[in-house]
Amino acid sequence: MAIFLTKESRVLVQGMTGGEGMKHTRRMLAAGTNVVGGVNPRKAGQRVDFDDRAVPVFGSVADGIGATGADVTVVFVPPPFAGAAVVEAVDAGIALAVVITEGIPVHDSVAFTSYAKKKGTRIVGPNCPGLITPGQSNAGIIPADITRSGRIGLVSKSGTLTYQLMYELRDIGFSTCVGIGGDPVVGTTHIDCLAAFQDDPDTELIVLIGEIGGDAEERAAAYIREHVTKPVVGYIAGFTAPEGRTMGHAGAIVSGSAGTARAKKAALEAVGVKVGNTPTETARLVLDLLDTVREDTVRKDKVREAPHA
Repeated sequence: MAIFLTKESRVLVQGMTGGEGMKHTRRMLAAGTNVVGGVNPRKAGQRVDFDDRAVPVFGSVADGIGATGADVTVVFVPPPFAGAAVVEAVDAGIALAVVITEGIPVHDSVAFTSYAKKKGTRIVGPNCPGLITPGQSNAGIIPADITRSGRIGLVSKSGTLTYQLMYELRDIGFSTCVGIGGDPVVGTTHIDCLAAFQDDPDTELIVLIGEIGGDAEERAAAYIREHVTKPVVGYIAGFTAPEGRTMGHAGAIVSGSAGTARAKKAALEAVGVKVGNTPTETARLVLDLLDTVREDTVRKDKVREAPHA
C-alpha cells in the first residue's frame, strides 16, 4: 500500500505548459505517474507532447476532473496566482492538491489551507517537493530514480534532506515519501503523515525529518507518545544555526530557546524516537532498528511455532 498517492491516482498539472511544469511533468510521466491532463485557460483544447504521450490541456480543474476523473493536482502556478489556483482545485472537488510553488504570501497560504480543510481537500505544501510512492506514482519534483519501493515511510520538512535519506536508504526502499514543506503554514503536517503511516500495513518504520523553528516536531513527539506504535527515527536540521535568524525556509527561525534543534531532539528522544546527528547517522539508526525489529519478529514466530510440552 501507500499513503495519499498510489498507482491509481489520476493527476492534473496546473501550470503544466510553463517551463517548470513542462520539465517536471515529463519526469512524472517517466516515473509512471498517470498524468491525465494539464490546466491552462489560455491553452484549453490543445495537447502537449511528452516523448510518446500527448497530454490534453483543460481550461479549468473542473473540466479536467469531468473529462478524466482526476483526483490529484500538482500546482506549478506562480506565487501571485497560486492561491487562486488552489481554491479553484478545491472548489472543483479535488481530493489532493500538491502545491510546489515557493514564495506564496503567508496570508494566501492561511486562506487556502483553511478553506481546503473545510471542503475536504488535502493540501501538501506549499513550498514543497511533493510526494512519491516509488514504483507507483510521483506528484511533484522528487527524483524518482534515487530509491525503490520498500517498507519505510518518510515525512520531511526539507526537500534536500528528503532526497538524501531516500538515497542513503535506497537498498531498503520506501512505502511513500512526503515532503510537507518548510513554510510557517502548510496543509499537511508531520502528525498527519505519522497517523497515515501508522495505519498503513506496508509501512514498517517511519523516518521524521524536521528543522529549527516552530514547534511542529514537539507536537509530533506528543502524538507519537500517544498514538504511534511503529518505530520512528528522526533527524533535525539546524544545530549550528544562529539564534534569531531565518535559515532557508520561511519557518526556520529560532526565538530564544524555542524551536531549537536541541529542544526538538530532546522532545523526540523523550518519547523513544532515535535521533541522528547527521543524515548518514540517521540512516544507520534506521538500518540498526530494522534489524532489531525483524529479529524480534523472527523470535516471536519461532515461539509461536514451538511444540507445546
